[in-house]
Amino acid sequence: MLNYFWILLIGMLPIIELRGAIPFGLYGIPPITEPIGVVPVTVLAVIGNLIPIPFLILFGGKVLRYLASFEKFGKPFRKILEIGEQKVAKMQKNAQRALFWGIFTFVAIPLPGTGAWTGALIASFLDFKFKDALISIICGVITAGIIMGIFSY
Repeated sequence: MLNYFWILLIGMLPIIELRGAIPFGLYGIPPITEPIGVVPVTVLAVIGNLIPIPFLILFGGKVLRYLASFEKFGKPFRKILEIGEQKVAKMQKNAQRALFWGIFTFVAIPLPGTGAWTGALIASFLDFKFKDALISIICGVITAGIIMGIFSY
């Protein structure tokens, strides 16, 4: 039971997300003591990855802007905002429908830095409709989970 908790927790972490949770669960990499089957691992990793997303869509951009306003420790947050604004500028050239598919594709590709956290922050920066952003990210996370489950198995 504790292994399931670890998979959920690892899936929630930024950067690692389900791309790390699935191999951890499949191969029993510590802190997970025993390998678990591919389907339960993938489902738990997807659920864990999706838990923080609604909050990130709603508040992520606001929190980053607030943290970036501090002189002493705001530099890394300003860098994150800068990177996000560059990605947003590229995506804003497209229409709203294309933005939906752009965020989906961005989240679905299981590469470092292209996960649900980044997709949620992009949606937040763009003031993308909450429902559309959430559906796009959920579909992207499920697709990434399937891809990672297949390739990790």
